[in-house]
Amino acid sequence: MVKLNFYFLEFLKQLSPVFYVKQKYYRIFGTSLDLVNPQGFNEKICWLALYWQKPIVVKCADKYELREYVSSLGLMELMPQLYGVYTDVKGIEWNRFPKKFVIKCTHGCKYNIVCFNKDELDIHSADISLNKWLHSVYGTNTYEPHYSKMTPRIIAEEFIETSERGLPEDYKVYCFNGEPKCVLVCLNRESELVLEWYDLEWNVFDIGAKSNMRRANKPACLDQMIKYARILSKGFPFVRVDFYDSFGKPILGEMTFTPMYGMAKYYSKEGNLLLGSMLTLPNKYKGHFE
Repeated sequence: MVKLNFYFLEFLKQLSPVFYVKQKYYRIFGTSLDLVNPQGFNEKICWLALYWQKPIVVKCADKYELREYVSSLGLMELMPQLYGVYTDVKGIEWNRFPKKFVIKCTHGCKYNIVCFNKDELDIHSADISLNKWLHSVYGTNTYEPHYSKMTPRIIAEEFIETSERGLPEDYKVYCFNGEPKCVLVCLNRESELVLEWYDLEWNVFDIGAKSNMRRANKPACLDQMIKYARILSKGFPFVRVDFYDSFGKPILGEMTFTPMYGMAKYYSKEGNLLLGSMLTLPNKYKGHFE
């Protein structure tokens, strides 16, 4: 039944992506998706996924190929150290990795394992998870076609050390038509995820579905994050550029073009419209991902 449902969804997406996205949007929000005159941020992200399919999006959203794009801009100092890249779990050289590291698949989201102590890592279980992810098509329930055009790989990278213990805070810079506008901070991932919004001067940006409790630390390298986000986002109608603050040094995590596939509920209604007003949609790109 699961396989049957997967193939039906894939068939429906191929047959009529617009119909598929519209019916999913309606099921989530209970309202129609306006693709003719989109106003809200979610609507505009759906529009971009359907009508602006450029190959550069595939490259920059791919967690391995992103390195080539960053290198072309002369910004490799932003990237975490790479320990290895693999196309098969059998080739993973576990003995080469330090005590702490991160290992992940590059063609989707949430395909990662954070290792705090290699001596305590269950490598067999890690192999099973990585192999499953490696052979998965990310986002079968969503319409984010750029992920399906990526070459599935596994990469191992350095663990980003910060002044805080545990997982580092994630600073997501929202960039509209090449200009950073605000920052979404993700913290407390190990227990109950907290999302907080700030403007570029680190004032509370009141667009979230929940109240901002001001629990996020202002990164010491905020100005650098903004500067690099502006460079990295040039030429894109929208991209979210994610950073970590490693003792005052910005480290690039990833670039995301379709946050929550255009159906996020972590904005308020007013916030969704405000973000949408910041995004000027381009002309339709009639080509297809290569």
